[in-house]
Amino acid sequence: MKRKNLLATVLLTPLMAIATVVKSPNGNIVVNFSLDDSGRPTYDMSYKGKAVVNPSHLGLELARDKHASKGLQETDLMDGFTIVNEKTSEFDETWKPVWGESAQIRNHYNEYVATLKQQKEQRTIAIRFRIYDDGIGFRYEFPQQPNLNYFLIKEERSEFAMTGDHKAWWLPGDYDTQEQMTQETRLSEIRGRFKEAVNWTNSSVAVFSPTGVQTALQMKSDPIDIDGKKRSLYINIHEAACLDYATMHLELVDAQTKALTTHLDGNSNTYTPNPAPSAYPLPAPFTFVSHLTPDATGLKGCMQTPCETPWRTVMVSDDARDMLSSNLILNLNEPCKLEDTSWIHPTKYCGVWWEMIVGKSSWHYTDEFPSIKLGDDAFPNSQSSIINYQLAKPNGRHAANNEKVRRYIDFAAENGLDEVLVEGWNVGWEDWANMWKRDVFDFVTPYPDFDLKALNDYAHAKGVKLLMHHETSSSSQNYERHLKEAFELMNRYGYDAVKTGYVGDIIPRGDHHYSQSMNNHYLYVIKEAAKHHIMVNSHEATRPTGLCRTYPNLVGGESARGTEYEAFGGSNPDHTCILPFTRLQGGPMDYTPGILVTRLSEWSDNTSWARITIAGSLALYLTMYSPLQMAADLPEHYAKFMDAFQFIKDVACDWDESIYLEAEPADYITVARKAKGTDNWFVGGKCDEQGHQAVVKLDFLDKGRKYDCTIYADAKDAHYEINPQAYAITKKVVKQGDVLKLREAPGGGFAVSLISK
Repeated sequence: MKRKNLLATVLLTPLMAIATVVKSPNGNIVVNFSLDDSGRPTYDMSYKGKAVVNPSHLGLELARDKHASKGLQETDLMDGFTIVNEKTSEFDETWKPVWGESAQIRNHYNEYVATLKQQKEQRTIAIRFRIYDDGIGFRYEFPQQPNLNYFLIKEERSEFAMTGDHKAWWLPGDYDTQEQMTQETRLSEIRGRFKEAVNWTNSSVAVFSPTGVQTALQMKSDPIDIDGKKRSLYINIHEAACLDYATMHLELVDAQTKALTTHLDGNSNTYTPNPAPSAYPLPAPFTFVSHLTPDATGLKGCMQTPCETPWRTVMVSDDARDMLSSNLILNLNEPCKLEDTSWIHPTKYCGVWWEMIVGKSSWHYTDEFPSIKLGDDAFPNSQSSIINYQLAKPNGRHAANNEKVRRYIDFAAENGLDEVLVEGWNVGWEDWANMWKRDVFDFVTPYPDFDLKALNDYAHAKGVKLLMHHETSSSSQNYERHLKEAFELMNRYGYDAVKTGYVGDIIPRGDHHYSQSMNNHYLYVIKEAAKHHIMVNSHEATRPTGLCRTYPNLVGGESARGTEYEAFGGSNPDHTCILPFTRLQGGPMDYTPGILVTRLSEWSDNTSWARITIAGSLALYLTMYSPLQMAADLPEHYAKFMDAFQFIKDVACDWDESIYLEAEPADYITVARKAKGTDNWFVGGKCDEQGHQAVVKLDFLDKGRKYDCTIYADAKDAHYEINPQAYAITKKVVKQGDVLKLREAPGGGFAVSLISK
């Protein structure tokens, strides 16, 4: 590791005063920073001499604090600044993740820090930039000081002025859900597409503007001259290390945007202008402005100095593969804070889950009670009379029963899977989805047909563990009250991982999933879990921003439209070809892949179908990176395709090296990964509904070594709509320099295992 001071240079640029110039280590990325005539911080960014971010302002609007002395908090941190100090330095280290896509990661950047002072208010802030070869990060820092101690954020006003009407892959901006289908439009078309893009049927929807979008936002410019060739720039805007702060969205400024807007009516899908529009002038067209998630009071942040914001990130390259191989988000997070990580391990699991999602089975035990209420003795009661589940009539559809769970344990043990997830094991599911119910679950009391001790003893005897499930129904206060007892129960029975869920509107009422307070809640759960040596897989929580580096027991999350939506109407084939460019930028996703029986009507009353081929399903274990991978289909379905299921058994979850061979957003991805601690490689390719012809050059293999190669590919007549179960398995011996030419059917893909001889 090294850090050394660098000499900053200055130049004159249009629309800017004297600017400080800082370059990336390889010189491809250049950032200019200055103050404009009103003392507003301004930056721009270029790549290989081509503008990426045009001059853009930085700053924060503060809300009035009635407790602040002299009304100083009413003055924004937007303008009136002078630069009182500048510092540049270089940093270079290599660190080893506990798990990941590679065994080690280089963290190499040049840093620039500008210390700014508002003379009239006698307040000081710093803006810190880190410039990498693949992008930049910047954040605001607030030293402790008499005139800036406690302050309230009305809105952060970080701007990202794009250079043109780029193609964009975006989700509607929403304070509560990311479970949307990615839209592909020009920036100018976002407003026109917005209403139809929103998943209005989600359990919790809170869109805020007809031009609001979520991060990570992936874009692609029109072709321009770069290094003598016509190439497009791939640009991604996101955030890193979101701690004690609200999640950031982006609002696109266009000719119709006069003020921030708030969604009021999910039925009529209408918007009403904010009654207190910003006093600052609108930036240029195609400019994104940061938009933070409010809490129940409408505030965007409650801060106490010393403190800082998350990093705002912009990645850029003229090669789409660089978007997928970037470690920018992880590098901007703090190193691991857990002294002992030996208990954290990549995990492959199956579970009692898919049949409930499809609707064939239920989470709840009985249909006798319209509602239940947790009593002081942790047993439900209704209208003051105790309900005894032992006397209740079972509905016959409850999936989390002893016999079924034992079958899943047997399946896991026979096929080398590590754990078995069981949802619906605990009392309270009868009316769990009522959005106003505070005391939903106690997380320790099982249903009568789920024997906690016996099932765990049975699993451990077979070398398998059960994976705990805690659905909170978004009642965060209730979960925190029960957290200690719930984790102690897990320790007592040998659980080492928990899947948490936050379905529905947040309680305390009026709060949002991505507010500062809820982000603090998610982190609290992760920290408490670490004390109990428990890994966390969070669903419906905030989108990740690389915190898994600092707290590697955060082994996965959902935070996007996952496989479950294949039972709710389906997702387009290109869905899994864009998520690695967007959702997965901040951390791994528990996508729950592995559905091989794609027509749900073959075994249930559900008429939905998964828009993917069997070979495409196998590919997801590589293209959708996660150290936590589920074999999501039913054991009896895998029994029909055991030759294909062999790949799910063989593929690793942790890697020494990953090489992205082909990539284009929403079209196709091909990646090769070397299994941790071995000489074995696995290759996966996934494509959209157009199909793809993949060319896999095996140059990454060790010279002089031979490999047993097994190819799981789409059959010639495979198609996600009309023939999704058509696949072919080919075996051969290969070596370095060989080339595999593999046809991917529409909605399909391929998977390859390369086992060293």
